[in-house]
Amino acid sequence: MANLETTYLGLQLKNPLVAASSGLTSSVEKIKEMEIAGIGAVVLKSIFEEQINNEVTSLLLKDSQNTYPEAEDYIKGYLRDNTLNKHLELLEETKKAVDIPVIASVNCVSANEWIALAKNFQEAGADALELNIFYVPTNRNEAPGLAEQLYIDVLKKVKSKVSIPVAVKFGIHHSNIVGMADKLKANGADAVVMFNRFYEPDINLEKLEFTSSEVFSSPNDVTHALRWIGLVSSIIPKLEIAASTGIHDGKAVLKQLLAGARVTQLCSTLYINGTDVIPKMLEEITGFMRKWNFKRIDDFRGRLSYKNIPDPLVYERSQFMKYFSNRS
Repeated sequence: MANLETTYLGLQLKNPLVAASSGLTSSVEKIKEMEIAGIGAVVLKSIFEEQINNEVTSLLLKDSQNTYPEAEDYIKGYLRDNTLNKHLELLEETKKAVDIPVIASVNCVSANEWIALAKNFQEAGADALELNIFYVPTNRNEAPGLAEQLYIDVLKKVKSKVSIPVAVKFGIHHSNIVGMADKLKANGADAVVMFNRFYEPDINLEKLEFTSSEVFSSPNDVTHALRWIGLVSSIIPKLEIAASTGIHDGKAVLKQLLAGARVTQLCSTLYINGTDVIPKMLEEITGFMRKWNFKRIDDFRGRLSYKNIPDPLVYERSQFMKYFSNRS
């Protein structure tokens, strides 16, 4: 019988399917439903400092005529504490309700908040922590590498204050992804999540206004991370990788595991297909393992990574030479 067990962030998982941080991981009931369906672990909905700041601004603008100088600090403090308490309650209640690993997620803009919130979640019983970091450089005079250094600085500060494992979720838009992953590993990251799916703006031509683009990923998006997971897993073998974005079925999971990922994070497919997709994905994985006579995940993990294929240059190829050379 196929054994789907694996480890991630030092935690024992019954399979490599992890529910990514989203609205679906914001209630104990939904998380319990995913556990029953067979999910291996869950990342709680992220606490966003930016959202708290936006709520403060909105409240102050509504009553700008009667706002006292101390009001902003008071409102921000109240909203922060209220939001934090709700997240801590969610973590504590989830830990009591389920037997799968529970990973907390933090997204901050202030240096001190990263440390404070990370400590709060550790004390509340989080099994591990995922740092959701994103920075948009808008200053044309900003020195190259400053954005990457921000990730390192945040990671180092958090690691100096917590003892639970820490993963860093970062985006694909870095000048040297392998180098970025290597620096994160050197500065204490136990794992990286590749890659973050960020909000993307769009333009509504009928209303002449900005709006959001498609929120959900598509199955084709799975290839965005495939190359880099194959490279990073080979060049930085001791760094664990969680594959993210475009993972809608068991085939996508298998592809990322073959490239070297330790686990895969699910989000869009859970919104689109519900929790019923989880056992279907697990059956696809076990069916593949039976076909190839693999007993454990480690029997094929990384089998098609950069270092293990006959022609590793396919990972470095950037042009459609073979495809277009045969087309008129």
